[in-house]
Amino acid sequence: MANKTLLKNGSVINVFTGEIEQADVLMGDGRILGVGDYEDCEADVVEDVSGSYICPGFIDGHIHVESTTLTPYELARTVIPHGTTAIVADPHEIANVSGMSGIAYMIEASEGLPMTVYMMLPSCVPATPLDESGATLEAKDLRPLYQHPRVLGLGEMMNYPGVIAKDERVLQKIADAHTCGKLVNGHAPLLSGKALDKYIAAGIQDDHECSSAEEAKERIRKGQWVMIREGTAARNLADLLPLFEEPWSRRCLLVTDDKHPADLIEKGHIDGIIRKAAAAGKPVITGIQMATLQAAQCFGLRDLGAVAPGYQADILVLSDLDKLEITDVFYHGRKVVNKGRLMDFKEPAVRHDIWKTVRNSFCLNVLTETDFRIAPQGRKCRVIRTIPDQLLTEEMIVDIDFSKDNGVDVDRDILKLAVIERHLRTGHIGLGFISGIGMKKGAIASSVSHDSHNLIVIGADENDMTIAANRIRTMGGGLIVVADGEILAEMPLPVAGLMSQLPAADAAGQNEAIRRAVYSLGVPENIEPFMTMAFVSLPVIPSLKMTTRGLVDVGRQEIVSLFV
Repeated sequence: MANKTLLKNGSVINVFTGEIEQADVLMGDGRILGVGDYEDCEADVVEDVSGSYICPGFIDGHIHVESTTLTPYELARTVIPHGTTAIVADPHEIANVSGMSGIAYMIEASEGLPMTVYMMLPSCVPATPLDESGATLEAKDLRPLYQHPRVLGLGEMMNYPGVIAKDERVLQKIADAHTCGKLVNGHAPLLSGKALDKYIAAGIQDDHECSSAEEAKERIRKGQWVMIREGTAARNLADLLPLFEEPWSRRCLLVTDDKHPADLIEKGHIDGIIRKAAAAGKPVITGIQMATLQAAQCFGLRDLGAVAPGYQADILVLSDLDKLEITDVFYHGRKVVNKGRLMDFKEPAVRHDIWKTVRNSFCLNVLTETDFRIAPQGRKCRVIRTIPDQLLTEEMIVDIDFSKDNGVDVDRDILKLAVIERHLRTGHIGLGFISGIGMKKGAIASSVSHDSHNLIVIGADENDMTIAANRIRTMGGGLIVVADGEILAEMPLPVAGLMSQLPAADAAGQNEAIRRAVYSLGVPENIEPFMTMAFVSLPVIPSLKMTTRGLVDVGRQEIVSLFV
């Protein structure tokens, strides 16, 4: 018989009722065997947790591991001490770069960790036909993967115009998931009314793109789950705080979506969202329910998310409920964090051919300053304006003077923007202008640009933009800050151009260094420019975006001219 562990005299948080019960918790064979009076039970390990609280492990219901810039191993080492015992990952970032090899890497690199990494298969590779990615995945490519025990369904269906228009290729992917008894995640910002009805009726169960309480309430009324997102660039919690009240709270869960390592270390993971909501006056237990039982219910994980008989023994011991201070973490009944210290565990092995593929993801010629030059065809131009704390953008019509700095005007916060194809050496470069970054000089560049992850560059100087872009190419991916012809800071991301091979603390240090460097160029410190920049190229979030093919009007799903 497997060893039994007894936690005595704890205050157990009942996520079904919201009550706090004084009880013992008995665990064995990875499961919870009982909750109640087990004083006389013979157990192999007995721990007195008097004065402490016991709750289920936290679940991040929607995360892109790649967007943390960490490998699955390093992400696990970072978030497990914060109480995360399961995540639901959508590997569409690496799939857009490396196709099926990218998905295979994520599955193999997350096998056997003391944190369950569930997968949702990428639904949109590329996100739309207006994008250029490193791979194209059709329904037939995904079908065999539904048999994997950690695959829960089809990931965020960003191509909502395709769903509404009944695009056969899109609907086939949804049908395959349903045929296999799997779920389909949603992604349809600002969609409402009859269009939303059509989208939900296709079998899409949730959404993480709500930016207002009213938008979220409409979705809940129509049967969807709402994922309250608080990441690095997209921070929707403040606007969605009304959802912490009944009846809305019972249909919500907490997610990070995209969060940088420095933020994970400094601000926490799901625990950080609960604390932030509590600081705004919302009940801690409501946040815990969203992060545990309700996340599990959303994904049909019937034996996860509660401290109750028969449930998986993923358990947290808290020394302080209000501050959500986590002392111990149990995963499948085995202690993996003891008094705040993470126990050692091995990094999963990845097949050599898969590793070689994801480590060689750049196919791009050397760039020159002329690649960033815009040929004037008038003065009035469409300009992308970013919105603080949102992935949404707005279209501005601006009078541009091309006789000075090829249109750049830092006094009016008008900077040059380029998105450069880096997978197949097509030579395509989308050029335009962006506002809302606030940079006064220099350039920043990144190989993280959703979802196709081409090379994106923003700058006030074409020479600096050229230096930044070519350095990213040489590194095989990463983030960089350049000014006056000098590299101020860089963060190599050699794994598919998306992830670091460094330990999380070192990656976070580089992350902080590039932030400090970009703030020295005049960017306001309430803006996270790299995460913001990464979504400027995503042509499924309104309203104006840039891809390698040029400016995209997201609402119309059309390429539009830079010049008006």
